[in-house]
Amino acid sequence: MKMKLWIPSLLGSLMTASLFAQKISDQPKAPELSVVSAAGLMGPPEFQALPSKPADFRYSYGPNADQFGELRVPSNTGPHPVAILIHGGCWRADYSTLRDLAPMADALKAKGIATWNIEYRRLSQSGGGWPGTYLDVGKGADYLRIIAERHRLDLSRVILVGHSAGGHLAMWAASRSRLAAGSPLHVNDPLPIRGVVNLAGTADMEAFIPFEQDACAESVVEELLGGKPFEVPEHYEQASAIRRLPIGVSQILFWGRKDQVVPMSLGERYINAAKDAGDSVRLIAFPTVGHFEIASPFSVTWPTIESEIALLLQKKP
Repeated sequence: MKMKLWIPSLLGSLMTASLFAQKISDQPKAPELSVVSAAGLMGPPEFQALPSKPADFRYSYGPNADQFGELRVPSNTGPHPVAILIHGGCWRADYSTLRDLAPMADALKAKGIATWNIEYRRLSQSGGGWPGTYLDVGKGADYLRIIAERHRLDLSRVILVGHSAGGHLAMWAASRSRLAAGSPLHVNDPLPIRGVVNLAGTADMEAFIPFEQDACAESVVEELLGGKPFEVPEHYEQASAIRRLPIGVSQILFWGRKDQVVPMSLGERYINAAKDAGDSVRLIAFPTVGHFEIASPFSVTWPTIESEIALLLQKKP
């Protein structure tokens, strides 16, 4: 299914000082919107129109305008568990921004979970693609170490949550500790992750190629990774979590059975491989929804997803 994507307005000017954050004022809660389109499934316009509040803080984790994240911190004293949020959008700058997951960030904050919603360089931007997109996600995640003490963030309780292309990046980030030292994506001491929540994102980039034209209207995988699988096989190996099993953290995959963007068969294939490798992994499918409802805190899917996130982050005895 080819998607005609609604492009959100550009973000305002960004902070560039890496250790400076601006406190952002609250707004009244916007009214809840309808979560389905005329076709019966949520599409990009409905998804990107969901209401959200401004973040509490914005930090730059690098010098580029798109190397930043938005932090939301619960009002209690903490220490706070943290969900790192990674948005999707076919890895393209003109499809989406971190604004897509701001409503989810608000909902998790209201439940006592801090959120670090990261932006990253994408295709059509200088430095986006291989390896910059992946380096940004890793660097953005690791930046929590710099701001944790200031905001009473509990670094023993950190998970990754990604939607669509961001689900792929979340799976990659969860598995990067297994990258070989010679990889351009390798770092010596990545931030430990307790678990990952993948909202309909591929963990196998080569397997997504047959679906990329319908999902993204172009050969986005080859553009992101710098070539076809036979041309740069090492890029596909290093980008795909399925190639580095077991990744050794709890994983929960959520999918809508009516997903017409990223087919659930990709999730099922990954689940089988991860279980065979000994990982703790589950796939939870929703029978009546598509690709976007699972990332909406106003959807019927949200109570289940929110509950599973809370369980991953609960204190261990």
